[in-house]
Parts: sequence; C-alpha cells; structure tokens
Amino acid sequence: MSLSLLLLIVLILLLIGALPTWGYSRSWGYRPIGGLGIVLIIVIVLLVLHVI
Repeated sequence: MSLSLLLLIVLILLLIGALPTWGYSRSWGYRPIGGLGIVLIIVIVLLVLHVI
C-alpha cells in the first residue's frame, strides 16, 4: 500500500467523522470540514506536483 493511498483513506475517514450529522458534532458547525478541506487541497497539490 502506498503512502498516498493510506493518506487518502485517513483523510476520508476524518471527513466522515467530522460531518455534522452525529449528535456529538452538531455544535461544531462547519469548521472541521473547512479545516479538512484545506488539508485535502494541500494533499492534492502535493500529489499533482509529485512530492508525495
């Protein structure tokens, strides 16, 4: 398993866990999704530039 695939799986799991659909995360709003979105954009840019 490559590092980029493992990183993608972890990011997807974090994204699902931060969705405001469960009771414990309703009060968080969309801040966790925004933070994960920024991390995902950085990872995509690094993949395009072949750094990862």
